[in-house]
Amino acid sequence: MKKNQSKAYFFAISAVLLWSTVASAFKLSLAYFDALNLLLYASFFSLCVFSCAMGYQRKFYILFLYSKKTYFKLALLGLINPFIYYLVLFHAYELLPAQEAQPINYTWALTLTYLSVFILKQKISVYDFLAGLICYFGVLIISTHGDLWGFSFYSLTGVFLALFSTVLWSLYWIYNTKLHVDPLVGLFINFLFGVPAILFYALITSHPLVFNIHGFLGSAYVGIFEMGITFILWLQAMKLSTNTAKIANLIFISPFLSLVFISIFVGEVILFSTYIGLIFIIIGLLLQQRVKKVDR
Repeated sequence: MKKNQSKAYFFAISAVLLWSTVASAFKLSLAYFDALNLLLYASFFSLCVFSCAMGYQRKFYILFLYSKKTYFKLALLGLINPFIYYLVLFHAYELLPAQEAQPINYTWALTLTYLSVFILKQKISVYDFLAGLICYFGVLIISTHGDLWGFSFYSLTGVFLALFSTVLWSLYWIYNTKLHVDPLVGLFINFLFGVPAILFYALITSHPLVFNIHGFLGSAYVGIFEMGITFILWLQAMKLSTNTAKIANLIFISPFLSLVFISIFVGEVILFSTYIGLIFIIIGLLLQQRVKKVDR
């Protein structure tokens, strides 16, 4: 594919704008659906998006090139994403204000670094630890609404689930990199196994499957944009960019834009402590990214 930085910026900015809306979409949709219903409908829409993308890019033939062992591993990864990861994340959004759940979930990049030490045997520097201290101090500020001495949480369970979601997301991508499969095809297979698993779980737990037009439309938005098209847009941006670093930093705009959308659409009053905590998180992530560039 021929490099085109202008087009790369267009696709990257489009993805960032869409990602910035999903925290609001989560919260609004969860007013009509519980976490499992939202997950079931949204993941189905995502599967439809990946199916269309597979057809458009003429990649269905690749499905016949992988071994049974690879399919088994992709099926297991499908239990993580979309099943367990999004179920945990949506439960976190049920328990927390969107302005808390979104920045905490954003620390997944740091979790990815720490888990890579144990799983991929990668080295970690003192700066990675420093980045972690800065990021998680930001998480503490957000979670306690700035009351660090009182150590009072809006929902400690919600904070735990939001942090645990970063572990699940990191594990998913770490083991994905070890498979060396086409990213789009891999996601399609993940969801091809994940969606029936979600439905089966709902049935065996006798979870009521409900329909509500507002929840349905919210699920469609989440499935198409958060779990579907944004991935394709970002992948396209990475392919077109002359230097991935030029678009990588655009992702740091997303959490701040997200707070704006949360304020407008969800109606949450964004606390000053949320902005301060998010700034700490971004500083930590930028420090970690900077050190990685120097190490290279």
